[in-house]
Amino acid sequence: MKGQRLKIVFTGCVGAGKTTAIDAISEIDPISTDVKSTESSVLERKSSTTVAMDYGELTLDAETKLYLYGTPGQRRFDFMSHVLMKGALGLVILIDNSHKTPLEELDYYLNLNAEFLTVNPAVIGITHYDEISQPTVDDYYNVLKEHGDFWPVIQSDARKPEDVVLLLHTLLAILEYS
Repeated sequence: MKGQRLKIVFTGCVGAGKTTAIDAISEIDPISTDVKSTESSVLERKSSTTVAMDYGELTLDAETKLYLYGTPGQRRFDFMSHVLMKGALGLVILIDNSHKTPLEELDYYLNLNAEFLTVNPAVIGITHYDEISQPTVDDYYNVLKEHGDFWPVIQSDARKPEDVVLLLHTLLAILEYS
């Protein structure tokens, strides 16, 4: 994978930490399309939300650069996921464990990206696990098993660069060794 420019997409529900994760590791000032939210379902979780995409960059080594894209979490913007997936090599699915139905959110994003995931890998980052530890990581693996997917599931704090880098290194390892 050396000497490459790799596109990775972060996706997941509102408030899962996509914008925060990209901001935590980007070497450039991230491009963000966050705006003040007017939807009550979003306002329950946060005051602003991504409406188009997030973008950042991370240099892994002298020859490898990651282009990081974040999708909007609101379902009405799902079409952006398909736009942003073009040319991507992998997917980071972030799920907010404090969401009312986090396992259903994982199921939703696996289905939304099913075509992409037939030929590209993913890693699942469970955020807000420090706030609520139910469902467990094993519960997420059970959802993946039902889909026939066996992606890694990692508890992550999107604010911590080392956690986000662990997600990316895990995804890159899958790419390199698959």
